[in-house]
Amino acid sequence: MLERLIKTISTEDTLSLGIRLGQSFQGGEVICLYGELGAGKTILAKGLGKGLGVEEEITSPTFTLIREYCAQPTGLRFIHMDLYRLVYPEEAEVIGLTDYFQDDCVCLIEWPEIIAELLPEDRLEIRIEGSGDLCRLISIVPKGKWEAHEILND
Repeated sequence: MLERLIKTISTEDTLSLGIRLGQSFQGGEVICLYGELGAGKTILAKGLGKGLGVEEEITSPTFTLIREYCAQPTGLRFIHMDLYRLVYPEEAEVIGLTDYFQDDCVCLIEWPEIIAELLPEDRLEIRIEGSGDLCRLISIVPKGKWEAHEILND
């Protein structure tokens, strides 16, 4: 397992990291995003969307659970999920969350702990530590087929 640790010292750094990651995705990716409230998950999500080519403003789906965006020019769907408000894993099954795990989608899941049993083996886990004005320590851990890939070659 090739864990990558990255330190960001500003919102712009975190956004830029998201853009770089988003540019590397081709569809079929499931990204699990862990971090406390205020850690910068939405900032990273905005960067991922921008890197994929989403032109719309990325907003947190805390109350809607799922927001879907179309990336240009690829037509990939960027699916941004926020499971913070779920209590039981069965709720995710009812709303068809796993139906989005497809080759034409890039799925970003905030608060994925609630659906640990439903997550695919092939996924990218990103953990953000820090909040407020503090710098962030971001760990990127590839799982399954991702383990063979170098994340962010530089």
